[in-house]
Amino acid sequence: MKTCFGYVRVSTEKQGEGVSLTAQKEAIAQFAAKKGLVISKWWEEKQSAAKAGRPIFNEMMARLKRREADGLVIHKIDRSIRNYHDWAVVDDLINAGIEFHIATESFDFNTLGGRMAADFMAVVATNYIRNLQAEIKKGQQGLLKQGHYPFAAPIGYCDHGRGKLKTPDPIRAPLIREAYEMYDSGEYSLRGLLQAITELGLTNKQGRPLSLCGLETVLNNPFYCGLIHIKRTGKSYQGQHQPIISAALYKRVQKRKKDRCGKKVTRHNHLFRGLFRCGYCNRPMVPELQKARVYYRCKLRGCETTTLREDQIEPEIRKRLGQVALTRTDVRRASEAIRTWVEDQKAESISANNSALQLAKIGAQKNRIADLLIAGTLDEETYNSKKAELLLEEKRCEELRQEKQDLAAKAENFATMAELLISVDTAYDLANRYEKRKLLKMVSPNSLILGKKLEFATSDWVDWVRNLVTVLCGAQRRDTGRTIAQTFDNLPQFKEIDVPLEPVEPAYLKTYLDEVLRAANDSALFDDKKKPAA
Repeated sequence: MKTCFGYVRVSTEKQGEGVSLTAQKEAIAQFAAKKGLVISKWWEEKQSAAKAGRPIFNEMMARLKRREADGLVIHKIDRSIRNYHDWAVVDDLINAGIEFHIATESFDFNTLGGRMAADFMAVVATNYIRNLQAEIKKGQQGLLKQGHYPFAAPIGYCDHGRGKLKTPDPIRAPLIREAYEMYDSGEYSLRGLLQAITELGLTNKQGRPLSLCGLETVLNNPFYCGLIHIKRTGKSYQGQHQPIISAALYKRVQKRKKDRCGKKVTRHNHLFRGLFRCGYCNRPMVPELQKARVYYRCKLRGCETTTLREDQIEPEIRKRLGQVALTRTDVRRASEAIRTWVEDQKAESISANNSALQLAKIGAQKNRIADLLIAGTLDEETYNSKKAELLLEEKRCEELRQEKQDLAAKAENFATMAELLISVDTAYDLANRYEKRKLLKMVSPNSLILGKKLEFATSDWVDWVRNLVTVLCGAQRRDTGRTIAQTFDNLPQFKEIDVPLEPVEPAYLKTYLDEVLRAANDSALFDDKKKPAA
């Protein structure tokens, strides 16, 4: 009796869990028993046949070439061949004398007609794959235009099935954001960042640490800022999924990667590296490790600033942060006072509803003068003049409504900034090295060292926030006014603002909020949307 291999296949692992493989084996076994063949070995594969290169199929073909069996039995042609390359391999085996049997078809491969019919069936199977691929691409293109990503989610996102949006992974998404922020800080090379982010716990989908190539892929992927880019076609689409980072942060990271220079690996990641400058010559204080201690030294010869030990700097920083810190009670009272003032401002002038009514009234007047122009009652010059007046009034109403909305948003941002200063000294003690550096850059980016003394200079936004919270919470200034607007006359920052002292207007608070937010933005605390960095 002749021995044959039996080959069964499904396209995916999920299909392999069904009855398809069992049904194929039963059909092949019945065919072999009917023809007097013995199945010496079963070959089972769970992989698409659309492309050449199936490992089990290739191994089976190699063993058939070595004559380890007399023939091959398959269920259908499309179960074994869906591309011309694999069919050519089978054709070569048939020419070499290996028998080829199809359990559900009665092709005689010893005749010209049988070979031609089998060739035709192979062409049909291949064409089916081509048509299927075209339909899949069409469906993928439709999903991409709708802002959906029809492929596997990148690291940091979770899949929820076909046609559904990807959602941030609650574990990996914060670490992805942290990786972007750490690289944007300029303190890490790619290799240094890889080591740091691995220590924080970022892994790939298999639970293994990222490779250097994998980290670069993460940093190059605009999917994290809400943009879908298909590398194969070069096309980009606006995604509907929730971004992990801002577009501004993504652009900064790409620019830094493009222009990166300097050391490839940071050997000594000292705590205050790059944070302090010499107060005499304005040169950076360079850290050096000497006898297990870190010294910050000015490199200019003859400069009065010599060295200052790191363990002498840190207690002073803790002390100064304690002086800057705000209490949660004061921040809550100040935030409530600002929100109340904003609501009062909305009630004083044109409210959102009144503004909408006013705009509707202006629109009706525009239609009326247009009708008068058409009827000949109004000449064109008068019409243009009236229309210009109405357009100007319409613009004023729009600006007023937008101003009220912006004022509320600025008040919320101001409250968020005040939250950053709550127990800032305790937060410093609990933070890791990277977080400590980040905190100091926000609170005190321009500190100096004069000789052996640290000049701890807080950011403008920190001073403004503390002053406003102090005044709104009833500081021990009995000479100050009791209304929000009046209190700003006593703030030194407002001496530089060109506003009349009499009469006192609540507009002072709006101006003050503008100044604070601008200072915070200048200190790189906020991105383009004026939101605090995560």
